[in-house]
Parts: sequence; C-alpha cells; structure tokens
Amino acid sequence: MVPAPASDPELTYADLVDLALPAEVVVRAEVRKAVRLKPEEAPGLPAGRARLYIEARTQALLIGDNIGESIRFLADVPLDGRGKPPKLSKAPVLVLARMVPGRPGELQLVAPDAMLALTPAREATLRAILTEMTRPDAPPPITALREALHVSGNLVGEGETQLFLGTATGAPISISILRRPGQPTKWGVSFTEIVDSAAHPPLPATLAWYRLACGLPQRLPERANVSATLADRRIAAEDYAQVLADLGPCSRKRGQS
Repeated sequence: MVPAPASDPELTYADLVDLALPAEVVVRAEVRKAVRLKPEEAPGLPAGRARLYIEARTQALLIGDNIGESIRFLADVPLDGRGKPPKLSKAPVLVLARMVPGRPGELQLVAPDAMLALTPAREATLRAILTEMTRPDAPPPITALREALHVSGNLVGEGETQLFLGTATGAPISISILRRPGQPTKWGVSFTEIVDSAAHPPLPATLAWYRLACGLPQRLPERANVSATLADRRIAAEDYAQVLADLGPCSRKRGQS
C-alpha cells in the first residue's frame, strides 16, 4: 500500500516530505489578514490561482528559530468556481518556509503552495517527518545506483543480489535481496557500512521509505549491473524490480488540482 498521511485526500506522504526537507521554519499559525495581489504584482502566477499577502499569528513553532508572535509571507491559493480565493480570516494553517535575512517575521515559502490547511493528521505526519529529518542518522538523498551484483548459491533457485547506492552525503546505503528454494524472495536495506543480509524493508510513511521509493531509478541501469553471467544479470534486474514493487510508487498530488 502506498504511504499517505492519514485521512488526507489532498497530499501524499511524499508531498509533505518534499515541502519539509528544504524548510528552515515550520509554523502552525492563524491567518489574521489576507490581501489578494494584483496580476501585475504576481508574476508567474499559474492560471486558476491567486497570490495573497498573508499576515498570521504564530501558534506553535514545529522547527526553526524563534520568529516572534507574527509572520508575513506570500502564498498562492486555488480559486473557487467563481474565481475567488478562499476566505482565510482566522484560518489555522501550517507554513513551511525560509527566513528572510534582516527582516524579522518575514518568511519566504519553500514553494508557492507551502501554506497548508491545518488538520490534526497533517500536523502529526509533518511532526513525524521533522523528527526523522533532524536525527543524526537520517537517511540521506540517493544520487545514484552505483552497482548491482547477483551471486548464485549452491542450490537451484538460491542466491543473493546486493545493490550499492550513492548518496549526497557519501553515507552508505545497501540493499540485499535473498532467494531461497521454496521461499518467498526477501530483502532489506542497510544505512551503515555493514551489508546486513538480515535487514528489513523500510516501514511505509518513513523517511527511509521516501528515500528509496522516490530516489531509486525506475529500472536497473545496465551499466550498474556487474553480475558475472547473463543469467545472473537477469536475476539482479528481477530482484530490483521486486524491491520497487514492494516499495510502491512515489505518488504525489501537489499541482494536480
């Protein structure tokens, strides 16, 4: 099953991670003022949206330095069927942003749509994401699938495929896929120097899941498949496809409405 925030029909888990990763500040706030900008004041605004100047009162700071009791920022919001923006006075929102240097209380959203309607499930998911992000051992971004190697065992149908991944930080990530005669194929991921054949797949709706499901290529690159024989290369590709199938797609909904 594809991970998604509980009871959130508008955003997937991957959508929220996409917004959380570049954020310096994540705030729960209440909108106090919303003013629609004129078209000439909103360059690059997509059709069906309005750009608003927002003033809001800080209710809770999920991450970031103290930003004071009030914040200001620009946000793009969808128009309704009459071409009007939503009424936001006193609306509770989640704001994912960066600080504007030298301008206390002024924020720049990490994306034009990074002011989100507040729901308990959405806030809980974001808090879990932020907790994982700030851990010293947080899984890093995947930059490449460097090598895939399948080695057959002594018995028919026995073997192991190992995948070695490149990361933005240089930290190791490896995946081991085990085949045993008469047993389902099993695999796991390791985020240490040790290639652990007893590792497990990542849990859904975790940063580890996101890094794999959203960072792995959709098929095993031929140049990375260094298995010794044609049969072993074929099995390595099959094992890689099994990993992707078990992870499920990196689904996103942002920008579809």
